[in-house]
Amino acid sequence: MNSSPRSVRVMVTGGGTGGHTYPALTTIRALRTRLATDAVALEVVWVGTAAGLEARVAANEGIPFAAVATGKIRRAQNPLRMLTRANAKDMLRVPLGLAQARALVAEWRPDVVLATGGYVAVPVGIAAAMCRRPLVVHEQTVRLGLANRVLARVATRIAVSSEASLPLLPSSARARAVVTGNPVRPEILTGQPDRAVVALGLRGFNQDLPTVYVTGGAQGAQQINTLVRDLLPWLLERANLIHQCGPANLTDLHEHATRLPRELAGRYHLTGFVGGELPDVLALADIVISRSGAGTIAELTALGKPAVLVPLATSAGDEQRHNARQLHVAGAAIALLDGATPSSLRDALAPLLIDSQRRAEMATRARQHGRPDAADRLAVVVLSAAS
Repeated sequence: MNSSPRSVRVMVTGGGTGGHTYPALTTIRALRTRLATDAVALEVVWVGTAAGLEARVAANEGIPFAAVATGKIRRAQNPLRMLTRANAKDMLRVPLGLAQARALVAEWRPDVVLATGGYVAVPVGIAAAMCRRPLVVHEQTVRLGLANRVLARVATRIAVSSEASLPLLPSSARARAVVTGNPVRPEILTGQPDRAVVALGLRGFNQDLPTVYVTGGAQGAQQINTLVRDLLPWLLERANLIHQCGPANLTDLHEHATRLPRELAGRYHLTGFVGGELPDVLALADIVISRSGAGTIAELTALGKPAVLVPLATSAGDEQRHNARQLHVAGAAIALLDGATPSSLRDALAPLLIDSQRRAEMATRARQHGRPDAADRLAVVVLSAAS
């Protein structure tokens, strides 16, 4: 990078899911902040799919967006089941996407390309290498996803979220790898418990009991909802409960909650969705029950939250199980790795609910795995790679 540039041009690619999209967005914001202190402008364009989450996020943020064609490989344990019409159709789109991406890179001439994963990142990352533009790949999970495994071969730098990822990299890539952590939204770190009490109207909560926050993501998780539903009386005798169940599950769970004794029902806050108050809810929570996606893990460890993790069995590459196992082995969370049942969830929660010291020890271990400054770390890597 020039000693005193007036601007830095960054092409960002990645998306399809929030796990790929939001780390990219958070890094863009960190780049803007870091460059502004030196009176350097950030020129950025986001390359993704027209129908992807990344297109909506870029529009909301006022980031110029360019779409390219891409194909998705629908994986299966039996390779013969991958020989489908949908896979064949999508694979035919790959050459078109690569041609479009190469034209974009050649025309825009970015100082550096940042790829955060997802199928759309592959043609853009390969195009960066073909046009001899520096490429930084960021991986959110413990093991590199399929797209990033392809791009790691041509990347200038490979940013990973955990030291546990380093020995899993190809030996030829390890010298180019750096641990940055997984960027988390800064607002997640600014929550205040009292604001959650006011925002949610938690008048029936017992301040002498710990508070448990249950979440399955924006759409909820049927598996987690069922586990918690079957434990409600037992759980509410020992804790306050904020249960974000997803809009589709709200009616059924609300009907179930009407049968709770009044003194227990007052400790149960059921909601389909938690929005802007999420940082405050997390600040209030003493224990979190959740999936173990990369973004969730990054937020929980950055905050140092004791957690009981229920991995999504169908996650790509079984990534959620790997994420959860890493924290479980370190004593930074409890992971239900051998099948989640009401009894296994109860056994995991019971010692945490009755022992504040045990919660504190788990919080300390979780915090040791957290990197609240991950976005700034990744921004430094991106700028150091810029030509």
